Amino acid sequence: MATAEREITEPVPLCLPDGRLNPAATGWSRRPLHECDLRGWGRTKRWEYWCVTTPTHLVAVTVSDLDFLALNSVYFLEYGGREVERTALVPFGRGVRLPPVIAGTPGDLETDVVVGPERPTGGQVRVEIRAVAGGTRLRARCLTPDRQPLEVDLVVGLPDGHETLSVVVPWSDRRFQYTSKHTARPATGTVRIGTTVHEFGEDAWGVLDHGRGRWPRAITWNWGAASGRTGGRVVGLQLGGKWTDGTGATENALCVDGRLTKIGQELEWRYSASDFMAPWTIRTPDGDQVDLTFTPFHDRVTRTEAGLLANRTDQCFGHYSGRVRTDDGLDVAVDGLLGWAEEVHMRW
Repeated sequence: MATAEREITEPVPLCLPDGRLNPAATGWSRRPLHECDLRGWGRTKRWEYWCVTTPTHLVAVTVSDLDFLALNSVYFLEYGGREVERTALVPFGRGVRLPPVIAGTPGDLETDVVVGPERPTGGQVRVEIRAVAGGTRLRARCLTPDRQPLEVDLVVGLPDGHETLSVVVPWSDRRFQYTSKHTARPATGTVRIGTTVHEFGEDAWGVLDHGRGRWPRAITWNWGAASGRTGGRVVGLQLGGKWTDGTGATENALCVDGRLTKIGQELEWRYSASDFMAPWTIRTPDGDQVDLTFTPFHDRVTRTEAGLLANRTDQCFGHYSGRVRTDDGLDVAVDGLLGWAEEVHMRW
């Protein structure tokens, strides 16, 4: 079903003074314009998730505040090789405060995020997200399960004029989510594990999932993203499903050479929940604007039972092939674009 979403072009508060959704905030924008002044406790969720990919390895950094619990994590994958994950659970989110705007954006120091001890031990995680000239610096430190130091130091650029997708998804005036999804942002830096240094350089790309909202108790979603050079273009894919059904909003978009195309249709996701490593297909209903096949090479499996929180995630990394079309009629061939597709069930 096609949506009729309004494009927002001026700054707007997400909430009314009583904490309900501001009707003027409903819509989407090509750059972040919402101030997410969420109030209260219970069902309020805030997070910053960054994933930076290269042709041979990737790293993801997460800071999340779920009211009753915060989860800060670092994940590293060398394709066909080493996989490292370290997650710190912080009861009641003590010491984790996420700003009402995207962490690491230029401006007040309050838009920076720093969590965890300077020198983590055991299962602790240190994450820093700070604004730097031309982009965002991501730093993280932890010990691997075999007690080797893991250090992340990356800069994810934001070229002048590069457009991103921000959208408000309203279930009701008391349950709603603001999400800002950035794709195809160039990245440089290193990840060091023990004495081994993994470089992130010419073909490294950052993706951001920035979320602020008040959620239902249980939810299921699909999310797919990819970034890189294909068909003679720099292409970013932002693909969503399930959680936006019936809201009149979608989080679907293409970024081609820095220009955003908002897709006002729900996508058709076809995949096997009994075999996530089988190929997936993701397309618009008529296949005219998006017609993609995703072929996984790795399934990152997460199963969490932590009191009020239950999480079942299969995040598959792989390659997209097919075709997409921008809103000005440009057809772009997609050939082996690196990214991921996931199915997530959350109870929180």
